[in-house]
Amino acid sequence: MEPAELDGLGQREQLFHERVRECLICTLLFASLYIFCHFIITCFKKHTDLPAVEGDEDAAVDRIALRMCTFTLAVSLGAVLLLPFSILSNEVLLLFPQNYYIQWLNGSLIHGLWNLVFLFSNLSLVFLMPFAYFFTEAEGFAGSKKGVMARVYETVVVLVLLTLLVLGMVWVASAIADDDAVTRESLYDLWEYYLPYLYSCISLFGVLLLLVCTPVGLSRMFTVTGKLLVKPRLLEDLDEQLNCTGFEEAALSRKISAGKASCWVNLSVAMLQERFLASQSQRLALELRGQASPWQRNLGYPLAMLCLLVLTGISVLVVCFHTLELLLDDAAMPRGIEDAPLGQVSFSSFGSFGAALQVILIFYLMVSSVVGFYSSPLFVRLLPARQDTPVTKIIGNCVSLLVLSSALPVFSRTLGLHKLSLPVTRTHQPSKLC
Repeated sequence: MEPAELDGLGQREQLFHERVRECLICTLLFASLYIFCHFIITCFKKHTDLPAVEGDEDAAVDRIALRMCTFTLAVSLGAVLLLPFSILSNEVLLLFPQNYYIQWLNGSLIHGLWNLVFLFSNLSLVFLMPFAYFFTEAEGFAGSKKGVMARVYETVVVLVLLTLLVLGMVWVASAIADDDAVTRESLYDLWEYYLPYLYSCISLFGVLLLLVCTPVGLSRMFTVTGKLLVKPRLLEDLDEQLNCTGFEEAALSRKISAGKASCWVNLSVAMLQERFLASQSQRLALELRGQASPWQRNLGYPLAMLCLLVLTGISVLVVCFHTLELLLDDAAMPRGIEDAPLGQVSFSSFGSFGAALQVILIFYLMVSSVVGFYSSPLFVRLLPARQDTPVTKIIGNCVSLLVLSSALPVFSRTLGLHKLSLPVTRTHQPSKLC
């Protein structure tokens, strides 16, 4: 063989090995996220939703729906971790450009992860979650033989009708917004136009939701942290709370005994028993808080509040500075598609310290937005309860978290938390940074 042919064969073999390595890394990462999300859903799902009989129809339906929810939650977690992972990968490549052990970390892998997250997010939002919801609510067509396949047929029919409705609404909205020849031709392209456009609309809704929920979450973070941590003796009197809880528990116990002796209505006795169990759990929690060490009591709470105050102040300063920069400097505006490969320049003006601070702020704002989301009156009913969350509520939580996590890169870029250019997610364009 000629030397040129040998070089071409070697390059193709090297490219093949790189693709295989990237596929293995992506598979391992997603498998780890899937297993972690499986344990999370197991902790929150209601036990009565999964009967012990293996051949039961409802049990099979719930298992399928929960697996779809686990997949969607894994995609949501991957979307949250993807932006910090990209920022940290860039800094690692800057610090160790020739290190053999990080050669697997390159721009091709990062772009592949972005494209996979975009693809799986579309798959979950457009197909998996609607299918899971309609599948749990389906009973089969009238007159058909009962079973899982009857539910599948009904779910597919309802999902097809819903897809046609959504596509028609998108078609009408696009035709009204931009009525020209190019737009009319692109309206007939499902993969190249509809999915990116629909995903952009969902991301826009997620960004608006984050903008509303994040300020609420920033204010609620102090309250939530105060409930989770043990306060110092000057701020909390555990002995008085324990005495009050003990008196309430004893009073409820006497009322339950008197109610059973005098043949009260069973409903009243059941309500008293629920209050007794709640009071008992509160007493046990207070006893555990009373057993906290002096270091945890006197040092943990002030440090946590100080960290929250510092992170909130830095976030507000970064947003205010970015707003002033946009108003006064035209160079701060995005300039379209730019090619910025990883490992060439830092995404922060302060180097590695600034990149680490960006990652911390992104995680902090994401947690704050989730807290604000579940604290809002519209979505407080979606708050999952440990071992007492039905399948339909789990589906709603997975969809909400996927919408919020999908909008996180655009949201953080809008607030000026990072300068990482977001990859293009259209299928007909190459993976560049835009």
